[in-house]
Amino acid sequence: MKITSGLGSIDDYPRYVRAGADELFCGYVPFSWSEKYGTVLPLNRREVLNYNVQIGSFSELEILANMVQKYQKPVHLAFNSLYYRPEQYEEITQIIQQCRSIGFDSYILADPALLVYLRKEKIDCEVHLSGDLGTVNSAMTEVFAKEYPKRIIFQRKNTISEMRAVIRHITAQKEAARKEWTYPTEFEAFALNELCQFSGAFCNSLHCDEMGHLCRVPYKIGKVKGNREKKEECEETEKLISRTESTVKDANDEHSTDKPKEDDEERMYDPDGYLCGATGCGLCALYRLRKVGITHLKLVGRGNYVDFMEKDIRNLKTALDILEHVDTEEEYIRDIKRTLFPYGCSGLCYYRETESVAGKTI
Repeated sequence: MKITSGLGSIDDYPRYVRAGADELFCGYVPFSWSEKYGTVLPLNRREVLNYNVQIGSFSELEILANMVQKYQKPVHLAFNSLYYRPEQYEEITQIIQQCRSIGFDSYILADPALLVYLRKEKIDCEVHLSGDLGTVNSAMTEVFAKEYPKRIIFQRKNTISEMRAVIRHITAQKEAARKEWTYPTEFEAFALNELCQFSGAFCNSLHCDEMGHLCRVPYKIGKVKGNREKKEECEETEKLISRTESTVKDANDEHSTDKPKEDDEERMYDPDGYLCGATGCGLCALYRLRKVGITHLKLVGRGNYVDFMEKDIRNLKTALDILEHVDTEEEYIRDIKRTLFPYGCSGLCYYRETESVAGKTI
């Protein structure tokens, strides 16, 4: 499995490559677009103008193209807003053609209409279906197969069993050799950072300068006050609360025997205040993700602190190295806990299916 890392600035590209990133993705917003639409009608899902989360000029993009040529680690450009106005499709097509002229040929798209428009205009670029797409299931692959996307990026909300079902369906369709359709050959899953209570296409937050991201506002799952909940709904909510609290407790249970438990939380963080997977983690699931056919792992973090992103890449690389030298899932989880989480983890798991194994493995 390859590491696909978010990139916020061209200055960070060499550092991330040296840390172990196999691919990178970033946004590109020309000044002309920002001047015309601002953050109200964004070109991608980082509606930001005032700090480094994406490329803001074509000259920067040209520099990045030269870096890609030197280091041979591709960069995918994100045009993954949930929707665009009809008159914007022609403008976006022109921007993509400019990007292609200097060597960028892979694009992350979330708006189905944009994909259809590009194919209608005979734009034969490589397309990755964004994790911000509304639904990812077997039926969806049939709809998009005629537009020949190369990669599916599964959503945060997709379970490993759902990924398995989609990949098996695609494999079966390929074996049927339906010549007029081209199914994806690559599959990407979230691995680190930014676990969000929303889910891509259903997120109503803006990730912009003027507003705090809703996914970063502290929250706690609880019951709705009053009598608005039906009895069965209330019971389900209580189960979810209990499950969430016990998951965090279990995840933090592994600790050094020579220190008392109350010191563990402080020791989880390194001297710089870094904790791998502090905002979301899927490392315990890598064994199963590989088994179901995932080919790429997404490391979210455009605009994150660069030093922490570099550590994230190195830690994900370490987890993949461990994965190559074990025979069972239990061995894998035991080894990453000892190596990456000796005093516990954040408990913010992307894939809850691994809880039964991760909770038992010391």
